[in-house]
Amino acid sequence: MKALAASRRHRLAPVILMTLALFLTGAVYAALAPSSAQANTAGADDIEEGRRLFITNCSTCHGMSAEGSDTVPSLIGVGAASVHFQVITGRMPMDADSPQAGAKPPQFTDEQARQLAAYIASLGPGPGIPDEETVDPALGNAAEGMQLFRTNCAMCHNFVGAGGALTNGKYAPALDDSTPTEIYEAMITGPQSMPVFNNANLTEEDKRNIIAFLVAQREPNPGGFTLGSLGSVSEGVWAFLVGFGLLIGAAVWIGARSS
Repeated sequence: MKALAASRRHRLAPVILMTLALFLTGAVYAALAPSSAQANTAGADDIEEGRRLFITNCSTCHGMSAEGSDTVPSLIGVGAASVHFQVITGRMPMDADSPQAGAKPPQFTDEQARQLAAYIASLGPGPGIPDEETVDPALGNAAEGMQLFRTNCAMCHNFVGAGGALTNGKYAPALDDSTPTEIYEAMITGPQSMPVFNNANLTEEDKRNIIAFLVAQREPNPGGFTLGSLGSVSEGVWAFLVGFGLLIGAAVWIGARSS
């Protein structure tokens, strides 16, 4: 017992214990961390081509090694999904300094976007690009997706994904034209003011259900004219303009007939 107590008081004991604790923590995380289906099978040629595209088109702002600056974020560790989302939606490269990078026609093909993503992914681990099965809306449940979307997303994106205004010149974009892959990538990377929804918040199945719900909103509306799908605001304005317009018209007509 005395020998054991003496070993505990050895000056190297804290270092050894800390090393063992870190090793054990890493092993437990690797064993229990949720896996996600990601199509990150880029080879050395794609990574090299992505590096060339990055140096030519992105390094002016993000630095030659993607390290960023005081005003531009580092891309090390953001993952392939973040780069693919920003590039394929045309948000990057930005065409002007503004509170938010808006979507526009992309300057790169999907292949080039994936090559850029592969290069950035080689610099540090991060969320990967999902495969087709993970984002297939046909495999999702639109009814469950509706509940999840209205609980987690509707306060910004509107209850059918029509978008809405935020503060300081920012906005939540409409999701009408977003592909399933883009929607999934946005959820796992949290672009702009959007929070990140990892698998602890929304499982892969939950995300696919949300995608199924949003895709279902693109079908013809059985209720007729959607009024922009803005809810009670547009409906109230329509009722006010039409209803009061008819009442005023009727009053004027009655007044003209009686005079």
